[in-house]
Amino acid sequence: MTESTALPDGYEISTDAARIDVARVHHWLSTDAYWALGRPRQKHDAAMAGSLNFGVYDETSGEQVAYARVVTDRATFAYLCDVYVSPDVRGKGLGVALVTAVCAHLEPFGLRRTLLATGDAHGVYEKVGFTALPAPEEWMMRVGTP
Repeated sequence: MTESTALPDGYEISTDAARIDVARVHHWLSTDAYWALGRPRQKHDAAMAGSLNFGVYDETSGEQVAYARVVTDRATFAYLCDVYVSPDVRGKGLGVALVTAVCAHLEPFGLRRTLLATGDAHGVYEKVGFTALPAPEEWMMRVGTP
């Protein structure tokens, strides 16, 4: 169950891929996100093309201020990743509101689980219903090339 968190006044969320400022998102992630530092633009574009993309925009300027991406089969599983809020608008609740909106968007699919990985934002995701893996010993991963 996700907590209902409204987007602060003056902002809007969209899943319209045409609105995503791809260059800005790539810059954010490849220069400021510990999990994507140095990600090549070609790899970034391919990742976005195979995902559901969410943008948060300033309603006055139209400028994109946050981003999230979901990899999913739209039936049983989703992986939430690349959640990023621009430093100049952090602290306004945009991250929690964005993740809440992502979860609401996924709800009709009836997914068995939605996963994510974070090194520093556990509190944000806990507000939206994410918890630590109940049996991490059952999970495995294979690390590929960056």
